Amino acid sequence: MKTTSPGQSTAPAYISPDLAARTTAATVEVDGATVAYWTCAPLHATPDTRTILVIHGFRGDHHGLLRVADQLPDMRLVMPDLPGFGSSGAFRSGAHSVERYGRFITDFMAALGLGPDTVLLGHSFGSIIAAHFVAANPDAVSPLILINPIAAPALEGPKGIMTRLAVLYYRLGARLPRPLGLALLRSPLIVRVMSEAMAKTKDSSLRNFIHGQHHAYFSAFANRDSLFEAFTASVSSHVAEVAGSLNLPVLLVAGEKDEIAMLPDQHRLAALLPDGQLTVIPGVGHLIHYETPEPAARSIRSFLEDHPA
Repeated sequence: MKTTSPGQSTAPAYISPDLAARTTAATVEVDGATVAYWTCAPLHATPDTRTILVIHGFRGDHHGLLRVADQLPDMRLVMPDLPGFGSSGAFRSGAHSVERYGRFITDFMAALGLGPDTVLLGHSFGSIIAAHFVAANPDAVSPLILINPIAAPALEGPKGIMTRLAVLYYRLGARLPRPLGLALLRSPLIVRVMSEAMAKTKDSSLRNFIHGQHHAYFSAFANRDSLFEAFTASVSSHVAEVAGSLNLPVLLVAGEKDEIAMLPDQHRLAALLPDGQLTVIPGVGHLIHYETPEPAARSIRSFLEDHPA
C-alpha cells in the first residue's frame, strides 16, 4: 500500500482546507485491479464517530462526494474510485457488473479491515451496487445510506426514451474505431450538455464549479469496454428489486427535482423497505452531492444518531 498526498486543490471555493488536511490517498490491489482510495479522518473523533464507506456513481469518482465528506468532520470516510473509473484500474477479467462490484466491496473491506459496524453509502449507480451488496451480504455493514437512489427501472417510464438514446451513445462509443469512440465518449460538448441538464442551482458560481468537476473527472474511465459494461449494469438494475431484502435501517436522500431518480419512485421505494426513511431535499435534482451537501450531511448525521453502532 502506497500513501500519497491528497489532491484537493481543484475546488478551493467549495471544499474547505480542513478536508484536504484530514485526507490521505492510497492504493491497494483488489481482485487484480489497482484501486485508488481516499481516507478522510475525523477532525475530532467522538464516541459517535463512524466509518462510512462511500460508493460513487457512474462515470464519477471520489471527487463527487467530497463536499458531503467536508460536512461530516466528525466521521471517518473511506472513498475508493471504483475499478474502471477515476484513478483505479479496470478489473482484469470479467464484466463490470453490479454483482462484480459487490464482490469488490467484500474484497476491499477485507483488505482495509472494515468490519460490520461500517456504514455503507452509495450515490446514484453506487446506490444500486450498495443495495445489491447488502441484499447478498446482510450482515456485512449497518446501516445503509442511499443518495439519489436509482429506485425504478431506467428503461421504463418517462425517462425510458432518454435511456435508450444513452444506450445507443455508449454502444457507439464502444464499437466505433478507438479514436472516434473515445472522442465521442469524452466529448466536452456532450459532457457539458449533461452537466447543464442535471444542475438545478441558479447560483452561477456553483454551476461553474459543477461543470468544472464534470469536465475534469467525468471522462476519467479506464477503457471503453469497462465503461460500456458499467453503463449496461447501471440501466439493467435498480434498488427496488432488492428492497424487500434490505433488513437493516436504510436512509434515502432524494432530490425534489431529480429527473433520473424521480421523486414518485422514491416514495414507492421507501414503502418497500422493511426499515426505511426518506429525506427529500427541495430544489435539487440528481446532484445532491454537489448542490446541497449541507442538508444531506445533516440528514446523514441525524440518521446515524438514531442508529448507533
